[in-house]
Amino acid sequence: MDSAGDILRQLAQGAVKATKRKPARKTDQQILSEANASLAAKRATHPKPETSLITRQQSELIEAASQIMEAWPGRDELAYMAKHLVQVTLPHSDPGEVPAWTRTNGDLTLVITRTNLDVRSGKLIGYPYGTIPRLLLYWLTSEAVRTKQRTLKLGNSLSQFMREVGLNPETGGGKRSDAVRLKEQMNRLFAATISFQYANLTQGHFEQRLNMNVTRRTQLWWNPKDPNQGNLFESWIELGEDFFESITSSPVPVDTRALKALNHSALALDLYGWATHKTYSVSRRREPQFISFKALQAQFGAQYADSRDFKKKFHIALKQVQAVFPQLKVGKARGGLIVHPSRPSVPVHALKDLP
Repeated sequence: MDSAGDILRQLAQGAVKATKRKPARKTDQQILSEANASLAAKRATHPKPETSLITRQQSELIEAASQIMEAWPGRDELAYMAKHLVQVTLPHSDPGEVPAWTRTNGDLTLVITRTNLDVRSGKLIGYPYGTIPRLLLYWLTSEAVRTKQRTLKLGNSLSQFMREVGLNPETGGGKRSDAVRLKEQMNRLFAATISFQYANLTQGHFEQRLNMNVTRRTQLWWNPKDPNQGNLFESWIELGEDFFESITSSPVPVDTRALKALNHSALALDLYGWATHKTYSVSRRREPQFISFKALQAQFGAQYADSRDFKKKFHIALKQVQAVFPQLKVGKARGGLIVHPSRPSVPVHALKDLP
């Protein structure tokens, strides 16, 4: 079972040369300090750009891991995700022109359908996918939990909202800029109809469905070509009543510092929310839980045709999650992995309302 220090060492391997260590095992904090010191020395002496030494993603993971190991998140650093959307998650890539998109985890199935038209093209608005809708859902759920209101104010400028979600308004330009991608994924998510379907065939073929519109009304005044431009009118959304009740019922709390460090990977974001919830449940039962790779692929990687490809990407994402969730205890097992009881990723008081 890898420790937080082991994970940090692996993240820096190949990007920052580790200093020689004594045979005695060092603490995670000592390992992190040495990696940071080595990185600083390299930056001062190496003639090549910083990106040749360590990637931005590795740097953000190491920085977030340092902050997380030093202190619990404060109340303003907590975010929330709906429990059901931790158990069954959105698409990682664009599903394309399919009549409905589904993902199943045990007895629970998520169904997303499209019912709104793009007024410019006359075609149905596409499905939300990738990292941005996940960051949006964390923000929506957190604001709904905090304000206890269905109407959420998004601010007077796109750049202001991007920073609140965890994106950089200065990143890139053109069609692939964060501003353009955010506006597109907002349209997709806010136009979506979501259904949670529960089926237990062992109890007389019991079935239950909850069909919800993510939003009831929206008003967006932003221009993604100029995200810093302010507007006379404030942008806002009104969540659908059933969706509001669903996301505020026993939401899963997480650390926003970890979300920002993982915002490059939809799989890593999914695994972090899942690991937070799963660790709490096994710790409460005081016994470890085995989870097969077959079940993990059905839950997180159904789009992967090759199970070996999924396992490879899963392990990469899991190591990134372990870097920002140092308490996480996950062991290897034949055909899967074992989640052991451990300290949660957030203070216990934040978890008190979870079932």
